[in-house]
Amino acid sequence: MTSVTGSFSGTITKNHSLTMSDLANHEISIGEVSGLQSSPDPLWEGSRITYWGITELLDGAGTQRGYYNNVRDIGRDWGTFEGKVTIADGVVTVEGTWQCTGGDGEFRGASASGNFKTVAKSENQITATWDGVYELAKAQAG
Repeated sequence: MTSVTGSFSGTITKNHSLTMSDLANHEISIGEVSGLQSSPDPLWEGSRITYWGITELLDGAGTQRGYYNNVRDIGRDWGTFEGKVTIADGVVTVEGTWQCTGGDGEFRGASASGNFKTVAKSENQITATWDGVYELAKAQAG
């Protein structure tokens, strides 16, 4: 397995929330974020990531789960993520894990997983850092 790190600044392109009436301070939202990856690994450098997350908050803390799609000229990988949401001093942070569940092109049959952290910089901007390990199918076969 090859270690990989990266980051990106993303724009929240869609966001819809619903305040629940079952408990005080209970909210569910769904959002879409897009950005360009920055990584010392050329397989991730410059790739375009889009992810969709469903967040549930109760009294300012909760969970986020979702799906990502990471596109580059030689193929794409996609997968799932889940994390813990915290809000401190008005700053929303999500920390959790991600896992590749599929790919095409050079990423067909790849395996990858790792950790991530996102921080909301404003109502429509986030920054993310991530790390993990990956192995392409051709490396697995060799």
